[in-house]
Amino acid sequence: MAPRGEATAADSASRTLVLGIDGAGQIVQCGPNAEAVLGRAPGDLIGRSASALVDDDSKADLEGLLEAVAGGQERRAVLSVRRGDDTTDDAVVTAQPLVGGEAADTPVALLFVRVALPPSERYQDPALMRRALMDDPLARFGASLDLDQTAKGLVDVIVPHFCTTASVLVLESLVAADEVHSETGSAVLRRIAVTSDDGNPAWTATFPVGEVLVFPEGTPYREVLDTARPVHLPHVDIQVADDIATKWRRSPVGKLLNGVSMVLLPLIAKDTLLGFIACTRVPGFRKFDAYDVEIGMEFASRAAIVIDNARLFSRERATALTLQRSLLPNRLSAPSSVEVRHRYLPGSKLVEVGGDWYESIALPGARVALIVGDVAGHGVRAAVTMGRLRTALHTLANLELPPADALHVMHELMIELGEQEPHFATCVYAVYDATTGSLEVASAGHLPPLLVGPEGTNDYLDVPPAPPLGVSGGTTIESREFTVEDGSVFVIYTDGLVENRGRDIDDGLARLRGIFGADTADRPMEDLAKATLAGVYADQHRDDIAVLIARLRRLPEEQCASWTLPADPAAVRRARGLVRAKLAEWDLDDLSYTTELLASELITNALRYAPGPIELRLLLERTVICEVLDRSAALPRLRRAADDDENGRGLLVVSQLAHRWGTRRTAAGKVVWCEQIVPGVDPDPREPTAVWPGENHHRE
Repeated sequence: MAPRGEATAADSASRTLVLGIDGAGQIVQCGPNAEAVLGRAPGDLIGRSASALVDDDSKADLEGLLEAVAGGQERRAVLSVRRGDDTTDDAVVTAQPLVGGEAADTPVALLFVRVALPPSERYQDPALMRRALMDDPLARFGASLDLDQTAKGLVDVIVPHFCTTASVLVLESLVAADEVHSETGSAVLRRIAVTSDDGNPAWTATFPVGEVLVFPEGTPYREVLDTARPVHLPHVDIQVADDIATKWRRSPVGKLLNGVSMVLLPLIAKDTLLGFIACTRVPGFRKFDAYDVEIGMEFASRAAIVIDNARLFSRERATALTLQRSLLPNRLSAPSSVEVRHRYLPGSKLVEVGGDWYESIALPGARVALIVGDVAGHGVRAAVTMGRLRTALHTLANLELPPADALHVMHELMIELGEQEPHFATCVYAVYDATTGSLEVASAGHLPPLLVGPEGTNDYLDVPPAPPLGVSGGTTIESREFTVEDGSVFVIYTDGLVENRGRDIDDGLARLRGIFGADTADRPMEDLAKATLAGVYADQHRDDIAVLIARLRRLPEEQCASWTLPADPAAVRRARGLVRAKLAEWDLDDLSYTTELLASELITNALRYAPGPIELRLLLERTVICEVLDRSAALPRLRRAADDDENGRGLLVVSQLAHRWGTRRTAAGKVVWCEQIVPGVDPDPREPTAVWPGENHHRE
């Protein structure tokens, strides 16, 4: 009889004696194998106190076990037990209470005394060894889909039930998630697990985990790779061990392998060699024989299937993560006055991809586009659709379409994609202007954004409702403009943050409002981001989560300048003077000549084609931005003028002199802008952020 929760298959390297103990602590029953376990006859033990089993140092521990049993509790301890020849052995002693043992000579508890087999007796019973390898342990380490954990579980099973030392080596291409090739003779391998139970640390030092190597020709390790058949060396003498060490150029190998018995078991799954298991028994233990090799190969064939499953999962997971990292942004851009933080968590721990996305795109004129979207569904298909939408929306943002117009184009795209496979998505798109403090927001079936004022007041913005992207019918997508106080915090998110199986969405929205309280203006953005996802990591049934948090500050007034000029050719000269004076105030005299020329070309173009007054704006951000606003909706087009043309060269000059230039429509007309790099200032900085769970999805 074995103790509860203890597999008998685990006793292949040990022997167990069962004793019955009465209420006075006397031995009243004894198993027939007392001689084999303790070297004492059963008659010598019956009637004696249980304390006579152990030496003086272990008596107190045994008393503790018996006291626990008297209270109806099961206990286990490692005690030093006495043998018949007055020697002692360490034994695992388990005390287990019994019910209904009040009568005389009736045990009230069982003691299970398990001692290790002497080396000469280990690996003697093939049936016990086979059961120990093939039953519960194989299923236990096969439950993991992680390659390293699987290999570690494998060697923990095979040692001590089959050998004293074992290591697992697999093809490096397998670890790297590449295709496994048939040319495995000289293949590069990696050792992913090593263990031993002989107490010699030299095994793990000489054969370290993680080592990448190619085995030399003429060694048994190379033979198992060349033949894909087991290699059996019943006895490795000093000459063979030294020969292996010399060819390998690793001298400690000769000392370790001297006198061992070795079996190398190939790992073959689907007719493909994945690697091999190196098994050794040190001197003093029974040597491997042909029947041991047969048992080992049966174990290796099953283990190979488990490792192959872990390999396939690792490859799919690596592919999915690569896909996700390529689809989600590696970094977020914004004007210098706007601080942005993001979080992303996939809904599935297995695939780790989903359809949620986020964007923060710096736009010309100290503006920023803030976007969060959610494609319905999970997995790779949703992620691919998300990637299409994100790329399209990024392009539309750079074309400087208003939020409502951009979402309308996205809606048409989703309808077109839906003809191939039904899809729909929700999205919220906001554009913040750091010069005026205006925030224009449009939403397509998405949850309302949260706006937190600098004094701590918060509320969900009332954005005109519209159906999700790709859903036909319903109302037109419209945007609404809000005036935002300086220092406000803007939060957009997907439904996974506020809704799950055990919580109503109204409760989730209330929880989100509670996070952004009166102290929001003073809290660091990283703290706000951490608080937003606090408590969601343990939710195994969560949906994908994407969160974008932006602290919206205006560009300082001293970094903005604006002038209204009449529709008069003399305005060009005046504009030059205004630009020169402002750049001198900003200590940017070196940019004066180029900026004056750019402003002249833009104003001249506006005078020629647009009616009414013209507005000139100069902004100092990470770059110097020059904007000309007029009342014509016609956008200028860059062209290369012929030699005899009198016009058409202005924008060509602008494109050559400026770092970037572009145009956008406004409610009253259009804006033509250009920017120049400020000496010593990176126009596109990359600011490092703190490590957070899920960050691996965004590393380049």
